[in-house]
Amino acid sequence: MDPSQQFKALQESVQTALVAATRTVNGLANEDLQFQRTAHPSVGNHLDEKTQRILDLANSLLKSAGEVTGQKVSALEDADDIDIQWRGIVDSIDGLLEKADTSLDDYTGLIKRKDAPTPEVGRDAKRTRPMTESLDWSLKRANILKPQELFERKPDNLSTAPWKPVLTKKPHAKVPLEQSVTPVNDEEFRHPYETEIADLEYPPTVYENREPVKYLPLDSTEAIWVDTYEGVLEMLEELKNATEIAIDLEHHDYRTYAGILSLMQISTREKDWIVDTIVPWRHKLEILNEVFADPKILKVLHGAQMDIIWLQRDLGLYVVGLFDTFHAVDVLGTYPSKGLGALLKHFVDFNADKRYQLADWRIRPLDEKMMHYARCDTHFLLYVYDKLRNELLENSDRSNPELNLIEKVLQRSKETSLQRYSSPSYDDETGYGKGRWFGPLTRSNTSWDGEQFAVYKAVHRWRDDLARRLDESTIYLMSPSVQADIAQYMPADKKALWALLGNHSRTLKEHMDGLFDVIQKAKAEGRNGPTVLQFLREARLADDNRINGQTTPVTTTDAAIPDVSQLRSKVSQLWGNMPMSTIWEKSPKAVTSNENEVIVFTYPQPLHAQFGGEPQQDQEAAEESPSGDRQAAEEEEPVKLDQEFTLKAGRKRKIDDDDEEMDSASDAEAMDAAAEGAEPTTPASSTRPKAPDAIEFLSVEDGSESVDSDGSDQEAASRETRALTRKEKAKAKKLARRAHKEAKRRARKEKGSSSGKEADGEREDEEDEEPFDYSKAASVLHASKANGGAADGKGKKAFNPYGNKSGEAPKGARKLGLAKSGRTATFKK
Repeated sequence: MDPSQQFKALQESVQTALVAATRTVNGLANEDLQFQRTAHPSVGNHLDEKTQRILDLANSLLKSAGEVTGQKVSALEDADDIDIQWRGIVDSIDGLLEKADTSLDDYTGLIKRKDAPTPEVGRDAKRTRPMTESLDWSLKRANILKPQELFERKPDNLSTAPWKPVLTKKPHAKVPLEQSVTPVNDEEFRHPYETEIADLEYPPTVYENREPVKYLPLDSTEAIWVDTYEGVLEMLEELKNATEIAIDLEHHDYRTYAGILSLMQISTREKDWIVDTIVPWRHKLEILNEVFADPKILKVLHGAQMDIIWLQRDLGLYVVGLFDTFHAVDVLGTYPSKGLGALLKHFVDFNADKRYQLADWRIRPLDEKMMHYARCDTHFLLYVYDKLRNELLENSDRSNPELNLIEKVLQRSKETSLQRYSSPSYDDETGYGKGRWFGPLTRSNTSWDGEQFAVYKAVHRWRDDLARRLDESTIYLMSPSVQADIAQYMPADKKALWALLGNHSRTLKEHMDGLFDVIQKAKAEGRNGPTVLQFLREARLADDNRINGQTTPVTTTDAAIPDVSQLRSKVSQLWGNMPMSTIWEKSPKAVTSNENEVIVFTYPQPLHAQFGGEPQQDQEAAEESPSGDRQAAEEEEPVKLDQEFTLKAGRKRKIDDDDEEMDSASDAEAMDAAAEGAEPTTPASSTRPKAPDAIEFLSVEDGSESVDSDGSDQEAASRETRALTRKEKAKAKKLARRAHKEAKRRARKEKGSSSGKEADGEREDEEDEEPFDYSKAASVLHASKANGGAADGKGKKAFNPYGNKSGEAPKGARKLGLAKSGRTATFKK
C-alpha cells in the first residue's frame, strides 16, 4: 500500500478518535458533577483520581511544550491554577500546535525543514560541535527597515481580483504566453507552463543507475554572493551548461502580510550561488526561467511544495523538470524521517543545526554562520539525489506500474510543479481559509454568546484589514490569545482595552481608537446574533449536507399545522402497550349499577370513643348476624382489620399543650387505646366501654349513596360528636391520662419496696415517662445560687473560676527563665 495512503488512513482514524473524545469531554462538562460527587461518594473518589491524572498529563504536556517552544509554565497544582495561568498555557499550546503543523507539513511535503551541517575544516569536516546555545533574538526578529518598501513592484495586498501570473516572457514554451495565461474561473488563472509540465519527458539520465558523484569539500569551494543583475547573468550562463542543479529557498513571513522570498540558493556539481532576492529590481530575476523552465536540466529540490508557490508569486519563476527528493524518500518508505536534515545525516554524516530555521533572512549582510547554513542546503543535495535515484531504480519494476517507483516519484514531482498561487481571500461570515478564525475557534472550546462571537469576528476582520494596509502579518499585530481575550472580556473602555493589549505591539496601540469603535459596534450588532454553539451546529449541518451530496441549502417552508390528534402517538414510546390510565383509553367502560354492590370503609378502633357517643352495636350485630342473636355476635371473634396508627416522638420544647393536643387528638387517643388496652377514666364517667372494630356499610345505587334504615341513629351520634370541639376533647383526654398515671404510681407505692417489685415499677415508670419540660427545669448556670452554694450535696464549696486564684484552683506551671545573652554551652567542664 502507498505510504501516503497509509498516513492518510492513520490521520483519519486519529481525527475520528479525537472528535469522539472531544464530544465526550464536552458532554461531561455539561453534567452536574458536583451533584454526583455529593450523592455518590465513590463517584467523588473516582473524579478526584481522574482530575489528578489529567493534571499530571497537563503538566507533562506543558513541560514538553516549554522545552520545544521556550515558554515555561509553572506546575499546575489544582484546577484553579489553570485559570490563573491561562494566558501562559494558551501561548505554550499555540506554539506546540504550530510546531505540530510544521512537522505535518514537513512530512507531507508542503514545506521543508531547513537543516544545515556544522562548519567543517579539512580532515575535521565530520566533527560536530554542541548546539545547545539558543539563537539570538535579534537574528529571529530583526528590527530593520522593510525591504519591500524599496521594491520597484510593490505587493498589492488590497486587491480583490484573482491573482494573475507576473511573468512577461515564456522561455521554452509549447503554448504562447498569451494563450497560457487565461482565467480558469473567477478565482484563478491557468498555470503558464501547464502544457509543458504535463507533456514533459525527463532526461534519460534520470533512468540510469550510475555511480553517485561525490560532492566537493566545503573548504575547496566558496559560495558566490549574487546581489547585482550582472552577477545574475554570469550565473545564468554557467547554469545553462549544467545537467542537474539543486535549488533551495529561504522565506520570511513575520513582518509582511503575504510573505517575502528572502534568499535563493543554487548549486551545481562544482559551484554554489546565494542570490539576494530582496533587491529592488527583484522582478528581473524572471530571466532565470531560461534555466528553470528548461526541460533538459533537472531541478532537484527537497519538499518543494511551498518553494513552487513562492517562486511564481515573488519572481515569476516556474520549474519544469522537478525531482523532489521528499517524494523519493516517501515512495521508498525505508527511512525513519523524511526531512532534509535526516538525509544529510544519513548520506553525508552531518548533524543538522536547527537554530537558523526561524532566523530572519532579511538581514543584510548575512553573517558567516547564516551563509554557511544556506550554502549547505544545496551543496550536498545532488549527491543525495544520486543515492536516492539509484535506490529507486533498484527497487523499481518498469513493467509493473504499481512497482515502478521512479515513475511514481516523477509523477508526484510534476503534480507539485503544477501548483498555482492564489491571493489570500477572506470570508468573514464562514471564517474558512488559511489563517481565518474558524480553525482557532474550533480548537479553543469556547461557548461565547452572540455579543462575544460578534466581537471575535469583527476584531479578526479589523486585524486582517489593518495587516493588509500596513503590510504586516496578522500575528505581528495581534496574537490569537489577545484576540480571544478581547472577545471574552469585551472591554468597556479604552483603558481596559489597553490593559488587554499589554506590551504586545506598539503598532496595534497606535490604532487603538479604531479598534475600540469596532468592538462597541460589534457588541451592539451581536445582541441578537447567533452564539458560537449555534454557528457550529449550522456549520456541521452544512458540512453533512455537502458530504451527502446535497448542494442546495435546507430551507423551511410554511405548511399547515396538523391536528394534535394526528401528532399524538397511539402507543407510548416509553411504556409500550401498558395501560397507564383510563383517561387515554378510547372507549372507557360504562359504570354498571348494582344494588348489591357495597363499598367497605374501615376506621381505626377508637373511632367511637373519639366521637364521644355509644357504639351502635345493635346495628352492627344485626348486619353481621342475621339471626338476631346479639350475645353470639359479641362472643364471636371479631374480624381483624388493618388499624391506623401514628408514630410520635417527644413533644417540642415550649409548645402550647392545647395547640399540641388540638393537632393530634385523634392520633393520641388511638395510640393510648392500643398501648393501654383500656380507656382511662374521665371526669364525666369513671368507666368507658371498649368499642369493638367498626365497619360501616354504604350501599351504592345508581351512582349515589344511600344510608340504611337505621342510619338516623348514626346521624344523631355524629351531630352530638360535632358539638364537642377538638379543644375540649383534648383537655379531657389530657386530664384522664394524668389521673390514670397518678393512680398507678400510688398503687405501686402501697405494694411495698421489694427489689423485684421495685424493678417492675421502674420499668413501668420508664414506659410512662413524660417528655422533659425544659421550661420548668432548674437553672444550670445559676445552680449554685439556687442551692445555697452546695453543688455536690457533701457540703463542699463549689469551685468558682472567677474567684481568688489562690484557692483550690489547679496550680499553673512555674515560669521558665528567659534565655541569657552571651555564649551558649552544651557541656560544662
